[in-house]
Amino acid sequence: MGSALKITNREFAQRRLELMSLMEENSIAILPSAVEQSRNSDVNFHFRQNSDFHYLTGFDEADSVFVLVPGREHGECILFCRERDPDMEQWHGKITGPERAMQLYGIDDAFPIADIDDILPGLIEGKSKLYYAMGSHSEFDGRVISWTSNISSNQHSGSRPPGEFVQIDQYLHDLRLFKSKHEIKVMKRASEITANAHMRLMSFVRPGQYEYQLEAELLHSFASNGARHAAYPSIVGAGNNGCILHYTDNDGLIADGDLVLVDAGCEFESYAADVTRTFPANGKFTEPQKALYNIVLAAQDAAIEAIKPGNHWDQPHLAAVHVITKGLVELGLLQGDVQDLVDNEAYKKFYMHRTGHWLGLDVHDVGEYRFEEQWRVFEPGMVTTVEPGIYIDQGLSDVPRQYRGIGIRIEDNVLVTPKGNEVITSMIPRTVEEVEIYMSKKGSSD
Repeated sequence: MGSALKITNREFAQRRLELMSLMEENSIAILPSAVEQSRNSDVNFHFRQNSDFHYLTGFDEADSVFVLVPGREHGECILFCRERDPDMEQWHGKITGPERAMQLYGIDDAFPIADIDDILPGLIEGKSKLYYAMGSHSEFDGRVISWTSNISSNQHSGSRPPGEFVQIDQYLHDLRLFKSKHEIKVMKRASEITANAHMRLMSFVRPGQYEYQLEAELLHSFASNGARHAAYPSIVGAGNNGCILHYTDNDGLIADGDLVLVDAGCEFESYAADVTRTFPANGKFTEPQKALYNIVLAAQDAAIEAIKPGNHWDQPHLAAVHVITKGLVELGLLQGDVQDLVDNEAYKKFYMHRTGHWLGLDVHDVGEYRFEEQWRVFEPGMVTTVEPGIYIDQGLSDVPRQYRGIGIRIEDNVLVTPKGNEVITSMIPRTVEEVEIYMSKKGSSD
């Protein structure tokens, strides 16, 4: 399934053409790869390619630099990468090498990374603009500055550095915001894998388990379905741990009567899913849990309804905030006029984050949310999360006891379509009734 859904070389080439069409004449763009990170001693973390680099090349090896030179006679797309080394490959696996990189990835020209100091300054020299993400890669920033400074100090006739540095992010990230048909297929598969994992947990969970046991089931389900890695550290928070927004200890004991908040998504072919479900460990919501859950569910429905072309980015959040505030007033957890409470942000005592974020190669994907003072308008091809929540910490002594220690978030992934939206994670049980019915069947799967 994975190989059939890989982004094709044709699509990577089209992305490069789109970026070059935004660059000015006589310019150059430079993108370094991600850097391998040491975990401890002689062990590195699993290498994950820089998302911008991957977006343009599909080349996922470290110690690489990608260069675009629009109009270059001998090829516009240039890759610097490691050479083949049998000894190194014996220990760490295959290295593509410059020659095979050209064959396998549709790159016009490729050179050993060891030769970059001899070759790249000559490509930079004489260009009017250099497109580069200054500040994102401090060590490589120094090399770029050194190359341009050396060009400036070179006394040879006609030798001159670029007249201007341009942040490449503003162009590249806007391209990444709009997903192609093939990207959407990949993201839908990531959603399916993630959905299966969440439903597996609903069948698996029992009071008396530890949170990390659920996390293990998530990772097992991801990998078994072709997604080797999670898109971000999974959150499995039972009881009051569900009120910690970025809880990742996942070492608590799950008690009978606890709600379990699970925020987890796989990474498939470098694209992220991001889903949260909250369900009762024993399969049945208490009445206070059900009351709060239904407020969050209604808020999510209202937010999803507001996602459509022509509406702006903040409208789903405003819709969710209004529903949550109204529901909390009806339960007596907030007092006053609903609109006044919204205006005064009184809801932030219980709901302290935004309702969504862009989703794609990064779980918090790139793309502006507003231009100057105006919120961005939704357009087809954008993908966003929708994740309202209510969190009532045990320490809130002014809240009736039956509501304390309850954390609830419901999160889905939503594609903006020409006529509205499509919830691409809708296969996971979501309502109180759906969750309880699904969990009531878990005994048959023992």
